[in-house]
Amino acid sequence: MKKLILLLSIFTLTACQGQKKEQKNPKPKVVKTESEWKAELSSEQFEVLRKKGTERAFTGKYWDHFEKGTYVCGACENPLFVSETKFESDCGWPSFDQAIKGSVIYENDYSFGMSRVEVMCAKCGGHLGHVFDDGPKETTGKRFCTNSISIKFKPAN
Repeated sequence: MKKLILLLSIFTLTACQGQKKEQKNPKPKVVKTESEWKAELSSEQFEVLRKKGTERAFTGKYWDHFEKGTYVCGACENPLFVSETKFESDCGWPSFDQAIKGSVIYENDYSFGMSRVEVMCAKCGGHLGHVFDDGPKETTGKRFCTNSISIKFKPAN
């Protein structure tokens, strides 16, 4: 009987090791009221960054921008993407194959009858866009489809 209990205990422990706990997104470090964000952001920035809107394709400032530098959050200036990860995707929005480690958080998005993964700034929670699995196969295979109005560009020195 003791052997059976020992075996069941070992089986239970090893079976649970393979299960991954669901990781929750950390709370944003920059917390402001809706009124504070409205006072700081343009109405277009507020609509996209705080209300999860989307700018029209091929209208944003950075969709075809390829200078050397860093793209930061348009609300809190958290560094998000480096120019070396930007690629031409022809989708009409700035596209990157990876974000700076720890700079973004992800959330499942089932709006408009679709299943997507939303990308947000890890510092302020601002909506940046979505990530898809149709990026360059020779790098990460990811496409961070990002609203130009959600980001700012800081040129390299």
